[in-house]
Amino acid sequence: MLKSMTGFGKAVVEANHLTVTAEVKSLNSKFTDIYCRIPKTFSSREIEIRNILTQQLERGKIEFNLQVQYTDTTAGTSVNRVLVQAYVKDLAETAAIFGSIETTELLKIALTMPNAFNTDAVSEEQSEAEWKVIVQAVNKAVEECNKFRLREGAIVQAKFIEYAQSIGSLLTEVEELDKTRIPGVRERLRKSVSDLLQDENFDKNRFEQELVYYVEKYDISEEKVRLRTHLDYFQTIVKEGNGKKLNFLSQEIGREINTIGSKANDVGIQRLVVNMKDELEKIKEQTSNVL
Repeated sequence: MLKSMTGFGKAVVEANHLTVTAEVKSLNSKFTDIYCRIPKTFSSREIEIRNILTQQLERGKIEFNLQVQYTDTTAGTSVNRVLVQAYVKDLAETAAIFGSIETTELLKIALTMPNAFNTDAVSEEQSEAEWKVIVQAVNKAVEECNKFRLREGAIVQAKFIEYAQSIGSLLTEVEELDKTRIPGVRERLRKSVSDLLQDENFDKNRFEQELVYYVEKYDISEEKVRLRTHLDYFQTIVKEGNGKKLNFLSQEIGREINTIGSKANDVGIQRLVVNMKDELEKIKEQTSNVL
């Protein structure tokens, strides 16, 4: 199944005297680019969180936000009242610019700020228990994000097939026009040969070179076959869900379309080629956003 790089996931887990909220947002990127916002208390765990995100989300521009709220401050933690009071005062002054906010709401915000709790007294056992809750929240958020990516991927997959089939239909029209184009090419070649034969300075070697040149220049049989093959394979890869292969194949499809347009030397075919390029551009826009 095709998976998009665009996704969002959120999870809230309550256990062991704390409530953990984890949010994951992802956008398309050629590389894995992770930005983490986590409480300073758990900054030592950032590498582990990054490893979870990298392993499960693979690639993309990923923004991760973690909030930890303690529901029982007697369990080895205490509120840093001086700092929280400073947070509330600063938030109140800022809020006054836009309008009043209840003190209760300001307190909730302040308690999520860095170092809002003193955790020096937390035992190693309790710290590990808290970390397990955090990991659970992270995994759930990532799982939701991947579900979102799959839903987006299904939509993109349907579009890919639609665009590829559209190019295939246009190729069928090219094949029909090519049948009427060939007699015209033959007539032009016949006239060219007749002109050469009437020339007193007729050069047989040059004639053979000209003949080979025209045949190669106007014949698009191989390009039509290769384009059809690429389109069929593209639809197979779409169902397998390999974004890198799709990107490579879209380049190959574009190469064959361009060659058909340059070699056909036919107004009708060139118009169809323009439409093919339009459909291909839609594909290319999406290939950069799939895994």
